[in-house]
Amino acid sequence: MDTTWLNAKQAAAHATRARRLLSAGAAEVTERTIRSWVNRGHLQVAGLDDDGRQAFRLADVARAELATRRRALRLVGIGAH
Repeated sequence: MDTTWLNAKQAAAHATRARRLLSAGAAEVTERTIRSWVNRGHLQVAGLDDDGRQAFRLADVARAELATRRRALRLVGIGAH
């Protein structure tokens, strides 16, 4: 199976698309958010791209987006069951 690699800008765009599809137009995910996920341990850097920028696996970005969205919903009392 091929692995899709994303830089921070691409990862932010992917997470935003996923969030909008699943949450009826929820907030945009920015490159700063991606860096925050890395700093908080929600997302692992998988390597560097050809330009030396951090690269992330698409599947890891999707998992991080889902986990952070679920946590945010729990914090406001949605999906706490």
